[in-house]
Amino acid sequence: MGSGKRGLIAAAVTVVCAVTVLAAPGAAFAAPSPTPSTSPSSSTPATVSNKDLEAVRKKLEKLYHDAAGATDEYNAAEEAAEKQSAEIVSLAKKIVKGQEKLAELKKRAGAAAAAQYRSGGLPDEAHLMLSDDPQAFLDGTGRVLQGQRATKGLLAEMTRTQQDLEQYAKDASAQWQKLEAGRKAKAAAKKKIKKQIAAAEELESQLEEEEKERLAELEEQAAYKAQTAWLDSGILKDIKGKASKKGREALEYATAQLGKPYEWGAEGPKTYDCSGLTSQAWASAGRGIPRTSQEQWKQLKRIDIKDMRPGDLIIYNADASHVAMYVGDGAIVHAPRPGRTVTVAGAGTMPILGVVRPDA
Repeated sequence: MGSGKRGLIAAAVTVVCAVTVLAAPGAAFAAPSPTPSTSPSSSTPATVSNKDLEAVRKKLEKLYHDAAGATDEYNAAEEAAEKQSAEIVSLAKKIVKGQEKLAELKKRAGAAAAAQYRSGGLPDEAHLMLSDDPQAFLDGTGRVLQGQRATKGLLAEMTRTQQDLEQYAKDASAQWQKLEAGRKAKAAAKKKIKKQIAAAEELESQLEEEEKERLAELEEQAAYKAQTAWLDSGILKDIKGKASKKGREALEYATAQLGKPYEWGAEGPKTYDCSGLTSQAWASAGRGIPRTSQEQWKQLKRIDIKDMRPGDLIIYNADASHVAMYVGDGAIVHAPRPGRTVTVAGAGTMPILGVVRPDA
């Protein structure tokens, strides 16, 4: 690993040393075994047992997981709404141009009809037949044929323009209906997010400070256990990939956001959600990727975990509801959840679904 990368990771570790600490040699980014909590004295009995706190931890985990899933739904609806709005604007411009074109065609058709009226209402063919000048007759025949073709072309163009306008109107109506459906989906997702987060905050608010500290220890223990199991599989022996140029740029952006708060639906620059961080990091490297973790999983090239390199994205949970960027040495940078900040953590602390590469 190059000195630049080592410095990057070292800086990141310094920022989050209170949360994630390097383990003993050979176990990169595994947190050390947490210090056992002091047993409460008989005079001040604990109001919540460790078993109950573990149940609280799992409940909180589920609530925040559900909120993350709803956040992806919200972000997807937001992204779709932006595309649909842009399409409606584009169609509206086409309709305006089509109406202007149709008006011009009608004006030309009207001028032709007026000219015919002024000539006595007889068609050009009749005027030629009544001519006494043979040469004028021959010369005029060509002009009549040209005029007939022009008239047919004018009528055909008017018909096509009218058909285009009707199709544009249908397309705009369809996009508008999609936009309205998306707004409803977005509102429903927003309601669900707020409900899940409020329930989590209410659950945490019922704990005493000492219980919150013990809950934090349980969370660290769970992360440590998961990371240790991942590292004990020997996975790091196989992961030797080096970051691409764009991968380094994306990683530099992501790590520069360390310490900034998580906020659902946010894409920076002051706050981020998980996919907001990864999508903006890669956008900064000149590579636009889908906005949500689920679409990143669906659309980006999937990579075997042993071929993973810094800058790649690790997708978590069976429903692809979380995403992080691989830093190297078994670590990730990510925006975890509400109440937390962008941080560095162990790559194996959550259930890995797979890895994708934006610049494959």
